[in-house]
Amino acid sequence: MESRPQKGVIVKIQRFSIQDGPGIRTTVFFKGCFLRCLWCSNPETQEPRIEMEYSKEKCIPQCYECVGRCGAEAISKDGEYIAIDRKKCSGCGRCVKVCYRKALTVVGEGMDVAEVLNEIEKDRPFYEKSGGGVTLSGGEPLYQHRFAVQVLKQCKERGISTALDTTGYVEWDILKNALEYTDMVLYDIKHLDPKEHKKLTGVSNDIILENARRISEKSFPILILRIPVLPGINDDPKNLEKLAQFARSLPNLPAIHLLPYHRLGVFKYARLGREYILKNMQPPTRDYIHRVAELLEKFGIKPLVVT
Repeated sequence: MESRPQKGVIVKIQRFSIQDGPGIRTTVFFKGCFLRCLWCSNPETQEPRIEMEYSKEKCIPQCYECVGRCGAEAISKDGEYIAIDRKKCSGCGRCVKVCYRKALTVVGEGMDVAEVLNEIEKDRPFYEKSGGGVTLSGGEPLYQHRFAVQVLKQCKERGISTALDTTGYVEWDILKNALEYTDMVLYDIKHLDPKEHKKLTGVSNDIILENARRISEKSFPILILRIPVLPGINDDPKNLEKLAQFARSLPNLPAIHLLPYHRLGVFKYARLGREYILKNMQPPTRDYIHRVAELLEKFGIKPLVVT
């Protein structure tokens, strides 16, 4: 009896990406993450299960067509519109089929390795011409580590360059296994203070910093630290100096990227029935972000601003 293909839950596969590693890339966004960063621009990738997004602005008042179609009884009338009990919602998508205004959409799709690779292969000519490849992102791709490793392995066997965009918050044996099939690691560092890190993300940074050290001890894969610049949160001189000290302690670190905070994902929170905590924080100006870069240079490292 043949075994069924292993499946993962994928949010989207983004083609022609130019900010997730060198060259033109295909970025595969995995569902599920161990962190809950307050500024997360992809909140739809946090929960591992398939979810529903609801855009009230697209909904027709008093339509209610979706209410009777929900087998889990997760949708109810709420004035002229609807409310979703997300604990009951199974993500089956029956409601989507009757919502012609597309106020309801499914977030997440079960895909096997072959299906993911089929999408990746469509862009092979662009990888070859630009020096690009595939980046696994999320969420945290190693939340679904067995599936992620199979995708990475298949890419390497086909001669496609691979990158792993990770929080680093994962057991070393799992990360080590993924590194065997990874050419570049885009490694997020949010804050150097473990208590502040926990306030901002829900977890301590101990395992994250330790895994960064372990990766850097290897000459391969290439390790790039990526720092989100959050005005008033992690850009004070004390934290930046600690960041510089940590970066200088890593034996193999070719680059540090600064990622300016943006608000492009804020609208997603309401659609998922969640509150965006950092309502009042504004993106840093170009001058602001370059002042942060100059301060890091004074502490002994030269970062690249990625916009």
